[in-house]
Amino acid sequence: MSTQKSPLRPANATAVIVLADGTILWGRGFGAEKTNVGEICFNTAMTGYQEIMTDPSYAGQIVTFTFPHIGNVGANAEDIETVNPVARGMIVREDITGPSNWRALKHWDAWLKAHDIPGIAGVDTRALTHRIRDQGAPNGVICHEPTGNFDLDALLKMARDWPGLEGMDLAEGVSCTQTYTWDEAAWARGQGYQKQMNPMTHVVAVDYGAKRNILRCLAEAGCKVTVVPATSSFEDIMRHKPDGIFLSNGPGDPAATGVYALPVIKQLIETNLPIFGICLGHQLLGLALGGKTRKMALGHRGANHPVKNLDNGRVYITAQNHGFEVVSDTLPKNAVTTHVSLFDGSNQGLRMTDRPVFSVQYHPEASPGPQESFELFETFVGMMR
Repeated sequence: MSTQKSPLRPANATAVIVLADGTILWGRGFGAEKTNVGEICFNTAMTGYQEIMTDPSYAGQIVTFTFPHIGNVGANAEDIETVNPVARGMIVREDITGPSNWRALKHWDAWLKAHDIPGIAGVDTRALTHRIRDQGAPNGVICHEPTGNFDLDALLKMARDWPGLEGMDLAEGVSCTQTYTWDEAAWARGQGYQKQMNPMTHVVAVDYGAKRNILRCLAEAGCKVTVVPATSSFEDIMRHKPDGIFLSNGPGDPAATGVYALPVIKQLIETNLPIFGICLGHQLLGLALGGKTRKMALGHRGANHPVKNLDNGRVYITAQNHGFEVVSDTLPKNAVTTHVSLFDGSNQGLRMTDRPVFSVQYHPEASPGPQESFELFETFVGMMR
């Protein structure tokens, strides 16, 4: 293996990142002692590392954090987006800090060990982020081995043999396996999460990897929420007699998930029921309407992405996590682009002109700043009522 792209190995290295092009990044391991392969991406958020690492949309990915201080709020049982995290690793610059927050129940390192997720500290995350920005998200391996014994040739082979996210359906693997109801609503200080006791409408949420806080926002907006697996048939969904359909976020290539999802979504559109999609749900809706999606060179992952609403001219600061996009100029005449990214002009929302159907690429439930995007849930409820 060539080490020309790699710094000399430090004497105290207990973890390593090996990229498919042969680049080697040494560091100090934390979290689970194991080896994982995945796509290496970066997230620019300054807070919310627990929500990020439990977001099902990070299936198949190793997350680089550009904010240097991770761990200061510890971990708790409330700030999770799924019970079983699927992110494959964590890359940070500084060692994990001890918790200093009144809600912390566990040190972040202990939480990672409990969930079998490896991490590496001591990496020049700025240089790695620049590399991803300029060359795209690479396949790579993260290996935490306290003995410091690494088979670099085997790790390089693993990175090169991994097929990558394009063409990969990951939604079915992170979806629920059976139908359930959800009534947990917004969090209140000193009280925890509230319950929706008097819902006004009934939503069936198709779970392609749904974040819990999306379901909470639906409940907070006045919905009874029935969550169904990603592979549910049209008949499975309609037997619940919904007032509207929600298409959730999720990981992987929308075209691959679309093999089983698109026929169902096309039938749902024909019912004339209100439909609201977020992230992967937005991409699947675009495909169901006849549009196309493509993999982005970088993807959008962070809590500081400006998005312009073309209908009213307002700009929102949004949270995002996606590596694929809807290609706006492939949408049919009865679907218009409603939102665009001010970073790169990519599609961030659409709506049908002849059906009560709309979607956004970003995460309106994530509240990266003021909760201005909650209006999307209220719009959806208004359509159903």
